[in-house]
Amino acid sequence: MTSILGYCDPISAAPGDRVDFMVSCHGADTYEVELVRLLNPDAGPQATPFRTEPVASEANRTYPGRVQSIHPGSHGIVGADPRFNALESFTLQVFVWPTTLGGARQALIGSWSEADGAGFGLSLDANGALSLRVGDGAGGIAELTGEAPLLARHWYLVAGGWDAEAGTLFLSRIPLADKSFHAETPVHLTAPSTVRPRAAGPFLFAAWAAGDDGLAGGHFNGKLDSPRLARRALSPAEIVDLAGAAPLVPGLARDVVARWDFSREIPTEDLIDTSPNRLDGRLVNLPARAMTGHNWTGEAMDWTQAPDQYGAIHFHDDDLVDARWEADFSFLVPGDLRSGIYAAHLRAGEAEFWIPFFVRPPKGVARARIAFLASTASYTVYMNNRGRFITGAAELYHGRLTIIDAIDALYYEHPEVGLSTYDRHSDGSGVCYASRHRPVFNVRPTGRHWNFNLDLFIIDWLEHLGLDYDVITEEDLHYEGLDLLAPYSVVLTGSHPEYDSLEMLDAIDGYLRQGGRFMYMGGNGFYWRIAHHPTRRGVLEVRRAEGGIRAWDAEPGEYYHGFSGEYGGLWRRQGRAPQKLAGVGFISQGFDACSYYRRTDQSHDTRAAFM
Repeated sequence: MTSILGYCDPISAAPGDRVDFMVSCHGADTYEVELVRLLNPDAGPQATPFRTEPVASEANRTYPGRVQSIHPGSHGIVGADPRFNALESFTLQVFVWPTTLGGARQALIGSWSEADGAGFGLSLDANGALSLRVGDGAGGIAELTGEAPLLARHWYLVAGGWDAEAGTLFLSRIPLADKSFHAETPVHLTAPSTVRPRAAGPFLFAAWAAGDDGLAGGHFNGKLDSPRLARRALSPAEIVDLAGAAPLVPGLARDVVARWDFSREIPTEDLIDTSPNRLDGRLVNLPARAMTGHNWTGEAMDWTQAPDQYGAIHFHDDDLVDARWEADFSFLVPGDLRSGIYAAHLRAGEAEFWIPFFVRPPKGVARARIAFLASTASYTVYMNNRGRFITGAAELYHGRLTIIDAIDALYYEHPEVGLSTYDRHSDGSGVCYASRHRPVFNVRPTGRHWNFNLDLFIIDWLEHLGLDYDVITEEDLHYEGLDLLAPYSVVLTGSHPEYDSLEMLDAIDGYLRQGGRFMYMGGNGFYWRIAHHPTRRGVLEVRRAEGGIRAWDAEPGEYYHGFSGEYGGLWRRQGRAPQKLAGVGFISQGFDACSYYRRTDQSHDTRAAFM
């Protein structure tokens, strides 16, 4: 079956900017590209006929098709280092809070290479029991596995290692005390082995090396906290000492290879080693940070007030922050191109795909008195929301069968494109990060009337009135603030401006206080607080905290954004109710049949003529 997918970067471009388009074509040797300006949505036979306006560009042509793969699953990685391979004996240890036990092996930490049968690593076996595996890369593999599986959503200190002098492997599993009625006793195992591990590759967290191309496998679902690596076999008492934050006794301190502290640099993707060796690493596919750790007491709900209690990272096998595809074609925005909503229309046989983007005026310039503020934050947060297909939730809400089209069906064919923040990860935890750096199925001018598609009705209305307008985006607004809005006489929102950062709300509030006219054209607006990634433009965070109609609930103690340290949840719980900004606010929802508005006699009052 032929399918074609793509995305672009940036999503908002000014004259002179270049927009790159990343494409993957399945089942066809070539595909065609046509750049168009979108004038209204494809809304069926009772609506204005679907219209686009062609854009003259060298990008409009036929391209060779190729498949570009996506590799979901988050992990951490420290590059290959001679100190890993030089180890005669070693001890690996980490605090672990597993969420998905059984079904497949899951890596915890180590240098284990599944492809080469080399290195060493702690993992969970297919039953959820702790396991240590070592290999020499020449066919020699040894493994020691515990008998009983770990319990899901309980903290353990686990360790394993190799004592070269004694010729033994060992495992240690120490349950941490919690407030439940469950109680376990520590378990320590040893077994003889003659295999001497060879670790030539990188050191990974929550995954193992799956090939020479840098791919990872064996992804772990759950939290890891305070990983450690020592250059000798430690006793159970020394394992506990090394796991703590206190200064180590000299004899133990000398044997530390790495002492990673995940509570450092939480807003970033950096992994900090606090040992003198500074074996720092980085995260791949953005697992969740600012997560409660093994030592969280509940006294501090804000991670910035007690970062040492937030040293856990929650990894998932379906995390995805960036497809990391190569660009297949580019579009240089001409200086005279009208501001508006545009798209690259891709076609390969019967398959098609839309990649929308926005052309804004140059920074600091307004080319019209009217600005349409595209809800790119809401688009991003809802990207690839598959709940109505996978769970059938929409059928329960609407009381009718869900209708899907060919592009909707791509959710089933390509689940690797990632989730929306309205979905849950495979381990049941809520998705708190959203990214536009991947193919998106539900931001297009065709199909179900929702968000982007529905916003094109407002563009159609402006076109019908014959008014000049600029298109700006919420992503622009977050970074440029009031300066972006100030030149305009009136600013129109989209149909569903639900997600806002502090910078966005402050800019709109400042615009209104300076006499700007603001037309709130939607519903459920200005509802959830979001944070933007400090370095990755187009990546957002949502913490669904304490109140509101939520697709999932944040875990206790995890209500503050990791990107910014700001409290998450509803704006109205933080003194910024949408009624204060726009005069009306969302309080409940329903999915019944609906119709258009009808004008009353009062609407013809001269005092309302400006509306």
